[in-house]
Amino acid sequence: MKRISPGKLLPWLVVIGVVALAGYRLKFNPTPVVAHTVTTGEVRGEVMGTGTLEARVKTVISPRIQERLAEVLVDQGDPVKAGQLLARLDDGPTRRQVAIAEAALASAQATVERVRADEARAQAVLQQARLDHNRATELLAGKIAAQADFDKTAEALRVAEADLKRTQSAIVEAESQVLTADKTLQYQRELLAFTEMRSPYDGLVTRRDRDPGGVVVPGASILQVVATNEIWVSAWVDETAMAGLREGQPARAVFRSEPAKIYPGEVARLGREADRETREFVVDVRVKELPANWTLGQRAEVFIETGRKTNVVELPAEFVRWREGKPGVFVNHQGRARWREITLGLRGRQSVEVTQGLSAGDQIVRPIEGQKQPLTDGQRVVTKGNATS
Repeated sequence: MKRISPGKLLPWLVVIGVVALAGYRLKFNPTPVVAHTVTTGEVRGEVMGTGTLEARVKTVISPRIQERLAEVLVDQGDPVKAGQLLARLDDGPTRRQVAIAEAALASAQATVERVRADEARAQAVLQQARLDHNRATELLAGKIAAQADFDKTAEALRVAEADLKRTQSAIVEAESQVLTADKTLQYQRELLAFTEMRSPYDGLVTRRDRDPGGVVVPGASILQVVATNEIWVSAWVDETAMAGLREGQPARAVFRSEPAKIYPGEVARLGREADRETREFVVDVRVKELPANWTLGQRAEVFIETGRKTNVVELPAEFVRWREGKPGVFVNHQGRARWREITLGLRGRQSVEVTQGLSAGDQIVRPIEGQKQPLTDGQRVVTKGNATS
């Protein structure tokens, strides 16, 4: 049998010793943990969603006719009032069309007056022709007048009747021309009104897209205006939280521009369609106060309160561990971590309610930050710090 020299055996002995020492320390040295004493207090159930700040009502201010843009009277960031003039198109050609339409209407109305005068004259001539015809009829019956005279009065009567009908037809035609001219004038005045673009409501200009000088076409965006009376965070929430959400529930919003500040709000509207891929739906949270500097589309997290309980056994959520789908905690029992199953009630983002398994005064522990090795039942522990609720 070949003998191993002491020089070659020594490195192996050192390795075995280090491994044995590490195993001893792992088994017998206490693991540093963070401790928390269970208390009674308030638990708020919350649902979180991430979304963007949006205006409920927003409008693109665009022209309804094609014309040169003459003026833009507001800029982005300007508050506006309902009916305020925002932009104006060149109205010179349209004003001339209005003047032409007004002249055409005046001419049509004058024609009506003239043909009405012709009607009055035709009625007078007809009345005289009837008198002459009646007189000639009487004279002919008495054999005082000749048949030729009677025929002349009859012809004059027929001519007078025809003239009256012609003037009456002319009146109908003239009145129709007045109606057409009036409609044309209304149309041209409406086009003239289209050269002025006004704010549809009290709000704020969020974007300016065009400057004066160029020709704009119908539908082209000049400005965008939003109503500032209803601005909310449209947040995407997982569909599993749908059953616990209601309109009017209190909520809070945290904007990423001000992560340390909380803005109170409430649920304004629940979406009725979930995204087929992410399985999330939109919840609109009305923010009661906006940051001093806000922009539509900025990101925010919302926390919607779904329930609240007071004077219940509660603990920080990070102390809860799961084994085979069941929740539990490690309790510090005489310097050793002991696993204990618990029953959870209302769950908040920071703390959870415990309905069974713990009592106020129990001390629970968890590994310190950076500790990779999880706790095991019966493991010796030493407290290195206390958690704050």
